[in-house]
Amino acid sequence: MNAPFKDILTHTEAGVMTITLNRLERKNAITSAMYGAMADALAAAQTDAAIRVVVLQGHETIFSAGNDIGDFLNKPPAGMDSPVFRFLHGIAAFSKPLLAAVCGPAVGVGTTMLLHCDLVYAGDNAAFSMPFVNLGLCPEAASSLLVPQMMGYHRAAEALLLGEPFMAEAALEVGLVNRVVSPTEASNLAQSVARKLAAKPITSLVETKRLMKKGQQQLVAQQMAEEGASFGRMLQEPAAKEAFGAFMEKRKPDFSKS
Repeated sequence: MNAPFKDILTHTEAGVMTITLNRLERKNAITSAMYGAMADALAAAQTDAAIRVVVLQGHETIFSAGNDIGDFLNKPPAGMDSPVFRFLHGIAAFSKPLLAAVCGPAVGVGTTMLLHCDLVYAGDNAAFSMPFVNLGLCPEAASSLLVPQMMGYHRAAEALLLGEPFMAEAALEVGLVNRVVSPTEASNLAQSVARKLAAKPITSLVETKRLMKKGQQQLVAQQMAEEGASFGRMLQEPAAKEAFGAFMEKRKPDFSKS
């Protein structure tokens, strides 16, 4: 099946739903409408017994440039039922196997959404970054909890405080991705593994995932809520306004007064 919304495509075959970011002309920058479409697709996959596995992917040249800044400023998240939070809670609570194929830049939420995937396959051109501080903001998607758990505190501090990109091999080393392949192979590998999973007993997959995540599900939800409150407050503060203004005006931000 294909969604009527062209920026997010969904296709289901042999028990595998593939959700594709399809806004190449804007580097797959994610709008509120795109978050809503992905949240809806995940909700449908959760309740449809015929769907056993979900794969998230972009293009072999770009996964996602993160939030669409213009759309984000025009329609900032208004509460926990906003499309972005519906999507983040959807991936965090998704009970079936969730895979990702990531090539090219994966900025902000393009990286943090991967923390909620069970298996991630990266092209060797993948570049991950979480530049929230550089935008006068704080982390989201429970990344302030999950990144230190995954990478250790000092590497997490480097990734989250500096916000600089790290490449696929570094992501492999810290456990963010499972394998690094050529960009033309990443999607095929994710699909191959997804089909392998779809052939296994779904009750066993779901229960194994539940048991692995059981200890931190409540913590993740709490962290998302706290991050969301801080994020919303910081969005209105001088540092974020300067960062976004500089971005829109294509100049270097000046944080000397914030």
